[in-house]
Amino acid sequence: MLHRWLEIASTPSVKAVRERYGSAAQYARLDGTLDRAGPVRNDRLGDAEAAFIEGRDGFYLASVSETGWPYVQYRGGPAGFLRVLDDHTLGFADFRGNRQYVTTGNVAENDRVSLFLMDYAHQRRLKIFGHLRMIDVSAAPEQVATLAVPDYAARSERAALIQVVAFDWNCPQHITPRFTHGELDQVLTPVREEIESLRAENQRLRHRLVREAGTASQD
Repeated sequence: MLHRWLEIASTPSVKAVRERYGSAAQYARLDGTLDRAGPVRNDRLGDAEAAFIEGRDGFYLASVSETGWPYVQYRGGPAGFLRVLDDHTLGFADFRGNRQYVTTGNVAENDRVSLFLMDYAHQRRLKIFGHLRMIDVSAAPEQVATLAVPDYAARSERAALIQVVAFDWNCPQHITPRFTHGELDQVLTPVREEIESLRAENQRLRHRLVREAGTASQD
């Protein structure tokens, strides 16, 4: 079964390096080396991908300039600002930043992009290949508005639409666990509640000992 992401990533030079280091046979049935006519997988986003994507509060976005230089930037916002519009389309509001417009300029010439989505807490990551189209708010204000994030203090300058071509769930090896404030609160809330309960119980027992000590001294 042809793995769409690996088919795209497995260029002749990549395959040559795999041959050199002994991993070519491992990928030959997935990257199109043995059979390019088989059924395709990892080209349509499913429920697992949608849930993962919409749970992220940021991702890394790579593009390439017309001079051949790669550029990677971090896009952040409230969890869910990157939306799954259908099984082949992602969308997000392009918030105003430092106004360098490197990604916007790059995709005007070459719309190919790569997304890297990380869940550090659970050591998971998702890679996506796609084509990115930027739509100015002046050209389509309603479309930009549909991707805006309510109550988020940011100005949406464009709608960013990504036509997904392929994706790949990456190996969790070597991902150092890191936690956001929200993730820490979720883990620590029951611990805090238990501590407060123990403090209350400790205070109750202290009061009881004081009362018992007072009664004993009167006897």
